[in-house]
Amino acid sequence: MDYHFNFSYIWRHFDRLLYGLALSLELALVSIGIGMIIGLLLALVYVESGKTIRFFVASYVELIRNSPLLLLVYLIFYGIPSIGWFQYSATTSFIVTLSIYSGAYLVEVFRSGLASVPEGLIDAGKAIGMKPWQRLISIRIPTMFRIILPALSNTYISLFKDTSIASVIAVPELMYGAQWINFNTFRIIEVYAVITPMYLVTGYLILLSLRQVEKKFAI
Repeated sequence: MDYHFNFSYIWRHFDRLLYGLALSLELALVSIGIGMIIGLLLALVYVESGKTIRFFVASYVELIRNSPLLLLVYLIFYGIPSIGWFQYSATTSFIVTLSIYSGAYLVEVFRSGLASVPEGLIDAGKAIGMKPWQRLISIRIPTMFRIILPALSNTYISLFKDTSIASVIAVPELMYGAQWINFNTFRIIEVYAVITPMYLVTGYLILLSLRQVEKKFAI
């Protein structure tokens, strides 16, 4: 059976794809922001605490990193509300999931960055009478971020692509928009031929932006 390409249906509903792309970027941005807070706080706790606290932080990291994101999405969206603890929208549920997921990865990124801060800088801070919290804010954290910029770039792009999983709980991001068009027009090849370059171009633009930040602040 011959297949005849027809992109007119795709352009007719292209606004759904544009809205979905904007929502995907918003989901990634919010989740990464929350994930960075989780990751940085837990990394600091891990570095500064004893074995017991380190065990709990490491357990969180290993549990989340070794669990499929799709499983976590289903667990938080269907599992927690089913026992009556919380009720939330699909979008909120996915942001919570991706934040927890990204936080686990960023703990390791931040922890390695903190460990890579040269001891000479910290000793210099001590020599001029800086208190521990002053050394943390003025020396350790700024230097850490400059060290881990390449790793952060890779993590950010990966998390942007992970937003496509939100379609399984009907969050109207880019992949969900593509599935809606496919189910209503049966133009499966055309719609995925359109969203593939949308993901590629967006990811590349994110990469270029982050590379410029790296060049500006890299050590």
